[in-house]
Amino acid sequence: MSTRAVLFGAAILAGACIAHAKELTMAIVDPAVAIQKSLAADSMAGVRANAETIEDAARKRLDPPSPDIAQAAATLKAAANLSDARAAFGKLSEAVVAYIDAQKLTLDPRIHVASCPMANKPWLQAGDTIANPYYGNEMPTCGSLKK
Repeated sequence: MSTRAVLFGAAILAGACIAHAKELTMAIVDPAVAIQKSLAADSMAGVRANAETIEDAARKRLDPPSPDIAQAAATLKAAANLSDARAAFGKLSEAVVAYIDAQKLTLDPRIHVASCPMANKPWLQAGDTIANPYYGNEMPTCGSLKK
């Protein structure tokens, strides 16, 4: 195999990874960040709709599909109150971060993985200022950025 063929193959693979990361952002990351913002503000606004978007994307748009993300999103979609939503969001966030790590995907530089030491759970958020979705206004800055 020629060097040119190897480089061409690597370029195609890199392009596929970039496309996959963009698909993940549109399908999973953006709605997860929207949920994080709502929960950090002690609100359920948009949580169910965004969880449904994530559930659908995890089954139909991700390659490979993620039953773990889909199941966690379905549980979050069914949450009846803020406490249940926060617990379900923790499981969803763990599944999303595990998928990102397993697929070796790179997030948009504006998106960070953060973690709450009290809940021992991660989440995705935009920006550098911690906005804790697990404790909301009770402990809004509890946590740290991981990557």
